[in-house]
Amino acid sequence: MKKNLRRLLPMLVLAALVATVLSVTALAADPTEEPGTKMIECPVCGTSGACMDCYGLDEACESCGGTNVCSNCGGAGYVTSPSRFYNTAWALLPPVIAIALALLTKEVYSSLFLGIVVGGLLYSNFGFEGTVLHVFEDGIISVLSDSYNVGILVFLVILGAMVCLMNKAGGSAAFGRWAQTHIKSRAGAQLATIVLGCLIFIDDYFNCLTVGSVMRPITDKHRISRAKLAYLIDATAAPICIIAPISSWAAAVAGFAEDGQGLNLFIRAIPFNFYAILTVVMMVGMVLMKVEFGTMAIFERNAEETGDLFSGPNPYAMMDEEVAEDKGRVLDLVLPIVVLVICCVTGMIYSGGFFSGTGFVEAFSNSDASVGLMLGSAFALVFTVVYYMIRRSMTFRQMMECIPEGFKAMVPAIMILTFAWSLKAMTDSLGAKYFVRDFVQGNAASFQMFLPAIVFVIGCLLAFATGTSWGTFGMLIPIVQNVFSMDDPLAIVCISACMAGAVCGDHCSPISDTTIMASAGAQCDHVSHVSTQLPYAVVAAAVSFVSYIVAGMVPNAFIALPVSIVLMLCTLVVIRVIHGRKTA
Repeated sequence: MKKNLRRLLPMLVLAALVATVLSVTALAADPTEEPGTKMIECPVCGTSGACMDCYGLDEACESCGGTNVCSNCGGAGYVTSPSRFYNTAWALLPPVIAIALALLTKEVYSSLFLGIVVGGLLYSNFGFEGTVLHVFEDGIISVLSDSYNVGILVFLVILGAMVCLMNKAGGSAAFGRWAQTHIKSRAGAQLATIVLGCLIFIDDYFNCLTVGSVMRPITDKHRISRAKLAYLIDATAAPICIIAPISSWAAAVAGFAEDGQGLNLFIRAIPFNFYAILTVVMMVGMVLMKVEFGTMAIFERNAEETGDLFSGPNPYAMMDEEVAEDKGRVLDLVLPIVVLVICCVTGMIYSGGFFSGTGFVEAFSNSDASVGLMLGSAFALVFTVVYYMIRRSMTFRQMMECIPEGFKAMVPAIMILTFAWSLKAMTDSLGAKYFVRDFVQGNAASFQMFLPAIVFVIGCLLAFATGTSWGTFGMLIPIVQNVFSMDDPLAIVCISACMAGAVCGDHCSPISDTTIMASAGAQCDHVSHVSTQLPYAVVAAAVSFVSYIVAGMVPNAFIALPVSIVLMLCTLVVIRVIHGRKTA
């Protein structure tokens, strides 16, 4: 009897906590926090409930008649969503359609746009005019007028120009020649890519494009497919950033967590972030054990045996301009990239107020990645132009020609990002995050031991469908904090599961901006990158799921983490044996 009571007690406590959370939520002033909500922020006044025409200063105002009350919401600040599909499972349909079509047709632009159109149809209840207005005004135009998004696009364009400059100056070719004498194997080239990706942990966007620019000449020389390079870049971008205390991701988690304990929670959750850690273990293990499987094995075989690095189209062919063999020095590549790193870090702490007296850690936590990367890359571009002028690597006219060429090379990534952001806007307008939130609170809480694994799966699905990891853990972390006391070891495991699931879904999703950036960094066809990376990500996710079940039973990092690493290595051995039999 006592044993049964001991087993039931944690379940009863958890159920009581969930009931308390739901009751408090129901009484909250924000109606969007109510389970099953159909309420959205008033599009006219935000949540102020005030008249946005006169702000209560004009008694003769035609909108409010001097009452200073928003005529749209009646002063409530919230209105009922016009869509009957809001906060239902239908809200996940647009990204599901876009992802399925992209994988089936290999046409990413049309697939994303059709997903956006479906989102517009559901929002407008299949009205023609409402669909058109929502797709363009609330979707494409809205995301392109967002200052954060524009900053990322400017960063992309500048990076494209810098890559073009480095290629024409002969820096990339010189680095490739140097690498031939120092990195003498395919395994060495891949390990060098992994190490560099782990070292650039400041930001995932910056990681993707910088690692791609540096390592592309080396991996090409050793006949490593662009799809494999894109995977190595992608797998050392978000997974490394989410376990690095000094990164834009740590700052994001610190901002999403409550009571100012975000950075402390982030650090405590690192040993339980199984997906990120196991992804790194898997990469290194596959390189050392020479394991490839799935579609990636075909791409790698084509690259190694025939020199075909793409096994399909090369959307970045315009960037592959030949330069004289004796032109350029290694410094022509290394110095601009080092300056780029320094400038971007400086730009990020500047955006966080470091030069106004704020401490370094706090400034980095409060930094705006979009502003910091944009300003840093702009200064780095100016430095690069001046440096090449002093070196007389190119004429000024030739350098200026690199700017539009770099822009054109980044057009595929910019288009995909624009459509992906628009699709996310459609999903948000349908209340997908509230549907998932209600599902978590209504179903996951009754399985305490399996709760970390359930949270991980939900995070994966939500991030996969929406293409955003920050939005996913930004929604799930507060829920976990409401359900658990932060003194409970299981709470730390669940918070880590939120972050790991968000990164995993982001890693798998073809509409994720990080996945798109990895394709751009490797100059690889986006659909090829997604289709080759997915089996690898699914294997890491499966082992992580089992690891979270273990951590749910034994929430001790000194036990759960070694077990998860052993499970991953055993899985790779099994895959190697099975794949070896198939190819024998």
